[in-house]
Amino acid sequence: MTSPVLVEGLHKTYSGVPAVAGLDLEIHAGEVFALLGPNGAGKTTTVEVLEGFRRRDGGRVEVLGEDPQSAGLDWRQRLGIVLQSSRGLDLLTVREALASTAKVYRQPRDVDEVLEWVGLGEKRDARTASLSGGQRRRLDVGMGIIGRPELLFLDEPTTGFDPRARRDFWALIAGLAGDGTTIVLTTHYLDEAEQLADRVGVIAGGRMLTVDTPAQLGGRHAQEATVSWREDGGVRTLSTAEPTAEVARLAARFGGEVPELVVARPTLEDTYLRLIEPHAVSVERPVVEEVAR
Repeated sequence: MTSPVLVEGLHKTYSGVPAVAGLDLEIHAGEVFALLGPNGAGKTTTVEVLEGFRRRDGGRVEVLGEDPQSAGLDWRQRLGIVLQSSRGLDLLTVREALASTAKVYRQPRDVDEVLEWVGLGEKRDARTASLSGGQRRRLDVGMGIIGRPELLFLDEPTTGFDPRARRDFWALIAGLAGDGTTIVLTTHYLDEAEQLADRVGVIAGGRMLTVDTPAQLGGRHAQEATVSWREDGGVRTLSTAEPTAEVARLAARFGGEVPELVVARPTLEDTYLRLIEPHAVSVERPVVEEVAR
């Protein structure tokens, strides 16, 4: 089966300055793939080439079996795109905005069903101009999925969402992926990438540094863990490649519960920053937001 996204040696320059320099990427059918990278890494250019909005200077690109530079309207019917912002809808109601988008597609989803999915059922008759930032983002997502896309691009989809809304959105994305939709996600929320993505790709300097599962990215799973506990009035810590064995030794020594025991491996944020630091003059710190469980 052909991969929905296949990129080999992608090149793009602006005024002689390379933005993407020989990038390779393959995204498998039905997976959620997160693209991470600092500003200026080439992430946005890469996605715009995949979406057919920007022409490349070199390399091979296939998206749903076609070259985005020459693909026609039938190809576009198979894509869903959620941009960072949408304009020109302020005079329409929420339902009107979604219904007008649905008319573009041959087999759209039911408008009212999508409104419920994205949490805007109670706002269906409100003018889009009256929506909050988070509600406007939900409408953007609804417009992206109304056409039953085989491949969905999500660009910073939960910007402006509160923690509860972000959790609801994560469930929506999991449902779409479960139905077989391939999803390409760009985000600065590393907890979002860790929660949603089957695999993560890190871009810096116009190249793909590494691709792996969130748990194994950059050898994260094999790095030493830090074990800490309270003893003799203070906090003790040690690094170990065998945290389970160390906890067992501590439990035996304490005769059961170990006071204030914490076992931690390097976070996805730690690994991400370590990967991109050699490739950036100033490293942009990603957002790690604590979401209530």
